[in-house]
Amino acid sequence: MLAVAMDGEAKIHRNKLTANAAADRSVRAAHYRDLVKRFNYFIKRYDKLTDELSHYRSRCSHLEGQLQVMGPEVYQAYQKIDQQRKQLDKLTAENMALRKELAGIKEKLNQQPKVVPSFVKANVPKDKPRQRPGRKVGHAAALRAMPEHIDEHIDVPVPRDAVGAACCPKCSVQLAEVETHDRIVEDIIPSKVVTRCYHTISGYCPGCRKRIESRAPEQPPAVDIPHGQIGINALVTAALLRIQYRLPYRLGTQLLADLPGVTISPGAVTKQIRRMSHWLEGEYDRLQVFLRCAPVAHMDETTWRVNGINQWLWTLLDDRYTLFHVDKSRGQKVVEKLLGEVFGGVLVSDFYCGYSRLSARKQKCLVHLLRELKETGIKSPAFGKGSFCRRLKRLLKEMLLLKKNKPAMEVPDYQRRGKQMEARLQDIARQYWHEAHADRLAARLRKHEKELTVFLWEDAVEGTNNAAERALRPAVVMRKITGGSRSERGARATAVLMSVLRTARQQNRPLFETLKTLLMNAWAGKNPGLLTDVLLDSS
Repeated sequence: MLAVAMDGEAKIHRNKLTANAAADRSVRAAHYRDLVKRFNYFIKRYDKLTDELSHYRSRCSHLEGQLQVMGPEVYQAYQKIDQQRKQLDKLTAENMALRKELAGIKEKLNQQPKVVPSFVKANVPKDKPRQRPGRKVGHAAALRAMPEHIDEHIDVPVPRDAVGAACCPKCSVQLAEVETHDRIVEDIIPSKVVTRCYHTISGYCPGCRKRIESRAPEQPPAVDIPHGQIGINALVTAALLRIQYRLPYRLGTQLLADLPGVTISPGAVTKQIRRMSHWLEGEYDRLQVFLRCAPVAHMDETTWRVNGINQWLWTLLDDRYTLFHVDKSRGQKVVEKLLGEVFGGVLVSDFYCGYSRLSARKQKCLVHLLRELKETGIKSPAFGKGSFCRRLKRLLKEMLLLKKNKPAMEVPDYQRRGKQMEARLQDIARQYWHEAHADRLAARLRKHEKELTVFLWEDAVEGTNNAAERALRPAVVMRKITGGSRSERGARATAVLMSVLRTARQQNRPLFETLKTLLMNAWAGKNPGLLTDVLLDSS
């Protein structure tokens, strides 16, 4: 039994050993397969890395060749980078310095008073005493003058009660102490359009060898037949709205449509103004003739745009006549065209060189000189505080004041003071001031030495050219509103009508009736001369 048991245990042990050996072999086989698989993987990885290494080696060789070729360029690039870095540092330093300088300039500008542009008026200082508007205390009130006659009387009654007594319109209580009053009211009658048909007769005249037609004095010459025309009142009104009151064409036509109710286009107004200027050419030429014979004439010029091109509007005037002229030039030839090559009177003007070569006695505007002293003193404070500016400014003001007080002075006293002022002017002009602006103005005084004191000895001559500047001021306003003229013909028409209307205003003539009379005289073929008729003016 023991043998059998031992034999069974041995058998079991052998089986275990066999099973363990089989399991061990299976594990070793699996481990071997895994090693083989990993070996194959590393072999493939090795081959791939070998290929990549070959590629990178060839690439490295290629790059080394390129580096050898591009080496000088790289070196130059590095040098350029270094130069640009140095330049950048230099510019950065300059920028910082300029910023500091700019900050200093801004600080100085903030400390200085702001300079107002020349076309903007400076604010009035707050501490300057302001003149109270209106008349001074104690003067009589300025009321509307009473009319010379009454055209219409209108009764304005109050309500009446049952017994016929006057009562209050609100509470119907009888009024006590009833009085009557006269309340004067001046008004205008609303205008309206009146259409007239002139029945005329025409026929051929063998003596004149042309066809003639009857025409009423206020009837405009026939044009654009058979269409209607604009009457003389509408023509004169349109011309006044455009030239005298400086309305644009479109606004003028709107005003005519709103008030009297006449319909007219801006183009028609333009055409009619050109026609009116043609009819008034005779009066315009006579104004020029009379101004050429004037003892004293003022002259000035300003810009005037014609179809977008800058031209010049000239004015020539005395105390009774005014002439306007539009020209492309601002040269001396225009002065000779208006005044002639020789002018027998005294020409008052500014210091523009275009007037210098005219053969005539001249008086330069002292206000222009005072204005330049002031403007130069603002630009150069050293000049403004200098002796030249203060002495010349005081002398010019004393000269103008002396002429103003001439009627109240004795003749010897006036002549003595006038000669003293001439000597002072010569002394200022002939000195050397060691200052650029002072020396420049002193040279001008020497050049025009005999043209600065003529007004002291001629009663009719003024020391300023304010008359010409006042004549141009409405034209400057018109230029700013309308932009000037659109054609040469339009500029000529504007100059002619402005001349006629301002001359009529100088002579205290009613503009509407004067322009109407001038047109009717031109239509009737009468010789021009209403504004220059000496006998009529003296009467």
